[in-house]
Amino acid sequence: MLRPLAELYAKIATTMRILLVKTSSLGDVIHNLPVINDILQHAPNAQIDWLVEESFADIPRLHPRVNEVFTVAVRRWRKQLFKCTTWQQIRTLKRTLSAHEYDAIIDTQGLIKSALMAKLANGVRHGYDADSIREPWASRCYQQVHHISYQQHAVIRNRTLAANSLGYAVPTSAPDYGIQTTSLLLPAEVNLTAPFVIGLHGTSRDSKLWDEANWIALGRLLQAQGVRLVLPWSNPTEQQRAHRIQAQLSLATVLPKLSIYQLAGVITHAQAAIGVDTGLSHLAAALNIPTIAIYTDTNPTLTGVMAGAYRPAINLGNIHQPPTVDAVLSAYQTIT
Repeated sequence: MLRPLAELYAKIATTMRILLVKTSSLGDVIHNLPVINDILQHAPNAQIDWLVEESFADIPRLHPRVNEVFTVAVRRWRKQLFKCTTWQQIRTLKRTLSAHEYDAIIDTQGLIKSALMAKLANGVRHGYDADSIREPWASRCYQQVHHISYQQHAVIRNRTLAANSLGYAVPTSAPDYGIQTTSLLLPAEVNLTAPFVIGLHGTSRDSKLWDEANWIALGRLLQAQGVRLVLPWSNPTEQQRAHRIQAQLSLATVLPKLSIYQLAGVITHAQAAIGVDTGLSHLAAALNIPTIAIYTDTNPTLTGVMAGAYRPAINLGNIHQPPTVDAVLSAYQTIT
């Protein structure tokens, strides 16, 4: 039997325990962060746990009010489905989740895989209804479903689902990603002198890339102002591109390979972030760094970078409409 709303509201006066299910990918996980502070505005004593893909677990761990982070490895499990260790890990996850009784389990992912994982936990499961979800079958796994329009930004959809699930008014304020940046330091292996701009040039699809020539031209305009272009990478292709860009500039640094947590430490020290359609651009905005996001193959209206409550963010470009170097530089001068 579903717990009556009156009982749920009474729980607010003591301590609610809530499980957020948002497993992947990087940008989607970041888009879910504002839900935490929204809930805490409504229920200050809430204990909030998070179920997330292991490769993105650094993100919820950046928020000081996330109580426990439970990790899944769906991407790895799919490749090792017939290994005993895979099923042992799944059973361990089920035992861990079922050890808690949740007042609400909120699946903002809205996929079959996330809905099935939500069923591993004990508590009332909330999610999108069949008309509001990418994979309608997933809505059958929820005990309470909510209709939330697709025609709004992913951050707003997440915040609306949480508000409807817990019975508070949908927030209209700018999102507060809630990351405490004071503990984020430059990694010991990184030696940078300010000022610098972090150039987030890598992304999941080649169609989302901004031409190398544009990065080089931008780097030259920045170095004319005494600003260094700093280039991270996550795979050999991105590393090679970073070195090709660096070779054409006198003020550029290619970072060593870093974890998401380490890279967050670098981003927090940047004057600004300029990046393509990648989760790291969303991370920069969540870290309250002035951010310019470059779109070449996607429409930023529904999934573009959304500025937090404290620093600006600008989305430039659209499908087959990459922004010019001058447009990016002008936006940079506007926000710094």
